[in-house]
Amino acid sequence: MGVPLASPERLTSLRGRTPTIATLCSHSSLQIFHGARVEGFPTLGICVGEPPRFYDAFPLARPDRFLSVPSVKELPAATGRLREEGVVIVPHGSFVEYLGAEAFANLDVPVFGNRAVLGWESDRRKERDWLESAGATMPRLLEDPAEIRGPVIVKYYGAKGGKGFLLAKNREALEDFHPTGPYVIQEYVLGTRYYMHFFYSPISDRGYRVGHGSLELLGMDRRDEANIDELYKLGAQEELLKAGIRPTFVVTGNVPVILRESLLPKAFDIAAKIVERSIVLFGGMVGPFCLEGIMTEELEFKVFEISTRIVAGTNLFISGSPYSDLMEPGLSTGRRIAKEIRAGQQTGRLEEILS
Repeated sequence: MGVPLASPERLTSLRGRTPTIATLCSHSSLQIFHGARVEGFPTLGICVGEPPRFYDAFPLARPDRFLSVPSVKELPAATGRLREEGVVIVPHGSFVEYLGAEAFANLDVPVFGNRAVLGWESDRRKERDWLESAGATMPRLLEDPAEIRGPVIVKYYGAKGGKGFLLAKNREALEDFHPTGPYVIQEYVLGTRYYMHFFYSPISDRGYRVGHGSLELLGMDRRDEANIDELYKLGAQEELLKAGIRPTFVVTGNVPVILRESLLPKAFDIAAKIVERSIVLFGGMVGPFCLEGIMTEELEFKVFEISTRIVAGTNLFISGSPYSDLMEPGLSTGRRIAKEIRAGQQTGRLEEILS
């Protein structure tokens, strides 16, 4: 048995009833609602203002009901209604970013996953401490611009979809940099980007065993970024700037990929160590997470970030991926979340997967 994440009081609203799966109408909500529907759960869409019309175009992913709030920041005032509905909130990147990590952590509603992870993920330095202490190789962190000897990337804290990130060819290129919030400077590593979609279940007794549970690989993607991409990033941006175009890293879409099969053991080994370290540091991750990194030509995988919830790249695989199809056909990450909630309910172990 794992460690309970939620107090009995937090789960009072779920006793004797089928939970309603809810999330913010954004990011990966279509597959979250679709997965919940397939698994027989009622659904609730949280939206700002009028319910979005685009759901009418996707009837198999349209939530059963909507809860409208004036702004995402005002959602805490509606927690009474959410408890009445017997809601389990499924977090995603937009949800946490718009509401704020601290406010999300304090929501008095059952949440899928361990919300304690937010304090480690939202602070890039704590995130680095976690990943490096798990044995992950990361791009070098530069504390002082004077240390820069080659290309670097500047990243702000939090899940911003790449917005505001800056690539600098050398130290001189950062002379006009004026930060708008907490940030870090990382070595820019040349290689191929891979975003690996994992799922950790602390209540499963099958598959690739890690801790008291199991680790699954549900998919993998790369990302299209607004007006800059790959190797061209270093040379092209100077010409773009001359033309009055400022390169950005805003993610606009995702592309499916698969990894060389001989590299899969390495991917699982890194992910397993990160999960094991999370158990020691804050009670463990639960559910989906994404390892974001670069595979170098020497076949070394350098992890530059972790997202500890469902990521938008999983939207490619609503009908399953080349990896999830080898576990269960048609298994999306959204559906896998719903199956985990169902398993927790049936085995009396919801307190180990909800917080």
